[in-house]
Amino acid sequence: MPTRTTRVLFGDCRHPEVKWAQREDKVFITVVLADTKDAKVNLAPEGVFTFFAKAGQHDYELKLELFDKVNVEESKINIGERSIFCILEKAEAKWWDKLLSGDAKTPHYIKVDWDKWADEDDDAGPADLGMGGMDFSKFGDMGGMGMPGMGGMGMPGMGGMGMPGMGGMEGMPDMSNFMGGDDEDTDDEGQEAETTTATSKAAEEKTEGAAASST
Repeated sequence: MPTRTTRVLFGDCRHPEVKWAQREDKVFITVVLADTKDAKVNLAPEGVFTFFAKAGQHDYELKLELFDKVNVEESKINIGERSIFCILEKAEAKWWDKLLSGDAKTPHYIKVDWDKWADEDDDAGPADLGMGGMDFSKFGDMGGMGMPGMGGMGMPGMGGMGMPGMGGMEGMPDMSNFMGGDDEDTDDEGQEAETTTATSKAAEEKTEGAAASST
């Protein structure tokens, strides 16, 4: 469960629960936090892992100074609905004595991930790490700007600010087709009215002429 912290990076924040395991060449880190928003994750070659996100009414942060250096380009991350799962490639393939550097006691919110744990004499570890169907992105493609797969500030598939399938203003029906029909009908009606009026006048003049002749 997330816990309060007395030392924070971004103000009054909380620490989420962290679970970890390792292999000779990898470290598995799971940040247990559901429904994260505005998440930012960064990994430095020196082995510094930082995390910040909003969840519910609270802010959460982490700064983990890892036991040794890592290969950022080959490290991967997956963002799930209930957790963030990272596979960190060690810069040098060797077993770490612990997750964090220094002699300080491991914080209480960092725990061993027994589902993924393997001892040094059992490098294979569990056959199933529960990664089936996970979509991973590489830390090297993130540039430290936030969670992968967001594509900047735009929503996927929208192509900037336009709505999908509209292509800007293209695809809208040509309104002139509707307006043009009405104009043509109006012109025809006008011509018919003028023809009727001229015929009526000619008939009247003929009648008047006949009456005058009879007189």
